[in-house]
Amino acid sequence: MKTVETQEHTRHKDTGAAFHAVMREISIPLHRRHEIDVVSFGNSLHDPDCYYLIRAFVSPKSMTTVLDAFYASDDWRSGPREDIIGNIEASIKTVMNLPSESVEGLRVQS
Repeated sequence: MKTVETQEHTRHKDTGAAFHAVMREISIPLHRRHEIDVVSFGNSLHDPDCYYLIRAFVSPKSMTTVLDAFYASDDWRSGPREDIIGNIEASIKTVMNLPSESVEGLRVQS
């Protein structure tokens, strides 16, 4: 089993291309340098101003530990934080446990 966090971000209107560029070029590589398993990310098919991020962790406890360290890091605070947070109107987060096979089925190779 893996602990999976999904985030859905409603962005400010017409910020999609710039938001995705920051995610693809800065934020996702930063996540990976901090050994966060980014399963999938991108623009939602249902709304051009909606974005999703799916991350997997060993357990709920490890998720909390890893994300607390990530969001407290200078890499995040001095990096893409403002560009990302400044373009989000609203966010929804869901955390669930899924079999590893299900997580792999969600994975997008990038």
